[in-house]
Amino acid sequence: EVQLVESGGGLVQAGDSLRLSCAASGFTFENYELGWFRQAPGKEREGVSLISSSDGRTYYAGSVKGRFTISSDNTKNTVYLQMTSLKPEDTAVYYCAAGRGIFAAAGEIRFVKYYSWGQGTQVTVSS
Repeated sequence: EVQLVESGGGLVQAGDSLRLSCAASGFTFENYELGWFRQAPGKEREGVSLISSSDGRTYYAGSVKGRFTISSDNTKNTVYLQMTSLKPEDTAVYYCAAGRGIFAAAGEIRFVKYYSWGQGTQVTVSS
């Protein structure tokens, strides 16, 4: 069974840091692109950060560039999102996803094909 399980969300104050983790199982981790997406109330889901399985190249939404860092550990089948200098506008449900192919243009980052999604973890940043 393919599973992506997120953890690490919570309630923090503006300026604080959080690290999200996504543990993957049921598929060959290193064969897929991995990434983080988020959805705030009343808004569409958006790509936050992706990491390529082939070369480790990373991609970030403009709104998080310089504050968030994505990384993966193939020995643990886990992808991380280190979030620093959090802002109230970062409040959202954060989802981990696996896919194939990365599209990055016109301010948008996403997978070309999606394979699996996690259940999401809530991040709330108070002002």
